[in-house]
Parts: sequence; structure tokens; C-alpha cells
Amino acid sequence: MIITDFGNLIADRIRAEHQALAARWFEQLLDLLPVEAREIFPTDSLLDHVPALILEISSYVRHPEEDAIAANTAILEKARELGALRQAQRASLHQLLREYQLLNRILVAFVIDEMERLGVTPAPADCATVVSRLHHAVDVLAQSTVEAFVRLYTETIAEQRQRLEQFTRMAAHEWRQPLGALQFGVTLLGQYPDDPSRHQRTIDALGRSVDHLVRLTHKLESVARITQDGDNPVIQEVQPTTIAQEAARQLREMADARGVEIRISDGLPRVMVDVGRLELIFVNLLSNAVKYCDPAKPTRYVEISGLPADEDGRCRLVVRDNGIGIPRAALPNIFKRFTRAHTDVSAVGGMGLGLAIVEDCVCTLGGTISVESTEGTGTAFVVTLPLQPPGFHQG
Repeated sequence: MIITDFGNLIADRIRAEHQALAARWFEQLLDLLPVEAREIFPTDSLLDHVPALILEISSYVRHPEEDAIAANTAILEKARELGALRQAQRASLHQLLREYQLLNRILVAFVIDEMERLGVTPAPADCATVVSRLHHAVDVLAQSTVEAFVRLYTETIAEQRQRLEQFTRMAAHEWRQPLGALQFGVTLLGQYPDDPSRHQRTIDALGRSVDHLVRLTHKLESVARITQDGDNPVIQEVQPTTIAQEAARQLREMADARGVEIRISDGLPRVMVDVGRLELIFVNLLSNAVKYCDPAKPTRYVEISGLPADEDGRCRLVVRDNGIGIPRAALPNIFKRFTRAHTDVSAVGGMGLGLAIVEDCVCTLGGTISVESTEGTGTAFVVTLPLQPPGFHQG
């Protein structure tokens, strides 16, 4: 059967079958993208974008002049949102382009199938026009998606470069003092060979500098470990009290030197968690509390206790101290890397990474962290964790 309005026919068929075409596209994306099926379009809003894009393509096939797809800001914004999603999922640009190549291939195959199913024979020029319009519509959408992807990728690279430069400056600054002390101490050991007491004081100073370097190195290892892809967390059901006690044991000498009592409550709610990250959270929060204790107070303490579960049944843990507190102006930025709330406290060193590490760990565990603090009174961090980590399936 010869047909003269082939473009309108195909536009009608695409519109009628747009949900099925979207499902076909989705199925083929499973083998293409580096995420699980539920993450290809993780929300209903994003999932609805796909049939909406195909509907817009059908409108363009019917009326390319009246429905110029390149001028449809709403549909282009949907395409850009897909680009932002794929960048967040760490898909490659090649995968993104392949995604739209798949859509193009599915639509052209649909045209061929419909010609055979309906038994129609369009004029060659009409068939070429329809296919050309399909290609153009998909290309316009792909361009918007790629532009959003590249823009966000470029911003991410620039931010990472800035962080690396800042990290290098901070690391150099932090290492300079203990390394200088080591160098000076070695020189002193050679200058006074017959003075045992001076030797011992120098050796003690060297030991403190080495300890400082070791702590810095462990801190950097922690940063590297929590930001690496494909790490191998140990997820198990644990009693947080046990993890907190191990963290306290690691800091016992530091706490004793400052007269700080570490208190761990019994009976904290059991939780399924990455043990290493939970321990890292406790170590950094306890360490901060010990470092910023208030020497003017006769009793100095930091305690880990539990709070009633929130409305979603999630576990809540609080780390509270009676230290010097955090200035109100510093509170909005305390979880940023290389940020120190008390730059005026000369006796306290550090790279400003501790709370950033804590927040990274909490977020990876699917939880949240909040802080309340009053200068001169103390600080309380509340860590809220799901009973199971995101993506964890037993058995």
C-alpha cells in the first residue's frame, strides 16, 4: 500500500508506543551503564523523562517547523538532568553517547517494523525525511545531555585540582614543623656527646615529632581509604559500645595527658554497619573533644551515648563533651576539608581534616550528622545511622 502522509503515521505510532519504546531503551541500557538497574533512572521523575523525550521526538517528526525541538526549553532541561545524573554516576562520555545511539537505533528499527507490520510502502524521499528528523531530534537531545555532563565534569576536575593544591600546601605546612624538629634534634645529639640529660630530652622531643608524623600519615591514609572506589568494607551487625571502647583505647594516652575522662555508655542500639568507618567516626570525634578540652574546668570529659531512635527507626548516637565549644560563626563550615574552628588555639595542631572525614564516613553509611555547640560549655555531635547500610542485602 502506497502512503503519502508517512511522517504523520510514524509520529502517531511513536506517540502510541512511547512507553514501550522507553521500556525497550531501558532494557538495553542495563548492559551499557556502570550502575544497577534501579539506579539508571533512580527516581520516578527521572524515569518519566524518557517517555517525555520520545513524545517530543514524535512531535518533531510530525511538525519540525512548529515544534522546533531545539527551542523547547522544558524538554532540553530534562535532557540536561540526564547529563547531570550520568556525571554523578561516573558514567563515561562514550557511554553517554552510546545511550543516545541506542535510542536512535531503537526508533529507526521501530519505523522499519511498523512499515512491515502495516504493509505500507512510503516514497523513498518520505522515508528518508522521517529518518532524518529522528536523527536530528535525538542529536539535539544528546547535545544538551552531553553539554550538561561535560560542564559538571569540568567543574569536578577543577574542584579536585583546587583541593589537591590546597591539600599539598596544608600537608607541607603540617610536615614542616615535625621534620624541622627532627632535623634540629639530630644535630643536637651530635653536639653534646657527654650530656646524658640533654640527650634524653632531645630523644623525647624526637619521639614526639615522630609520633606527630605517624598521626599525620594515618590521617592521610584515612582520607585516601574513604575516597577510594571499590574498597572492601567489613559490614556486620555490631554493638557500637564495643567499637567506641576500641576508639577510646587508641586515644587513652592522649586523653590522660590532658586529664580528659572518656565515658562510653552501655547498651547502645545494635546496628548493621561498616565497622571501619564507624570506628573512624568515633576516633575523630573523640580526638577532637580531647584536643579542645577546657583546661579551666576541674572535670573534663567526653562521652558517647545513645538517643531514642528517630521517626524512621534509625539509630542515633551522640558524642558530647564539656570542652571550649565551637564559635557560632565557625559552625556552618566545620565539616569542610582543611577547616579549623579554633585557629587561635596554638597548642592544637591538625590539618582540619578530622570532621571532614567524619562527614564522609557518615554519608557513606547512609546517615547524617548534626552539631550543637556553645562556647565555654561544650559540643554535641549527633550521628544518625540506618539499621542497615544502603545497598546491603543479607543472604
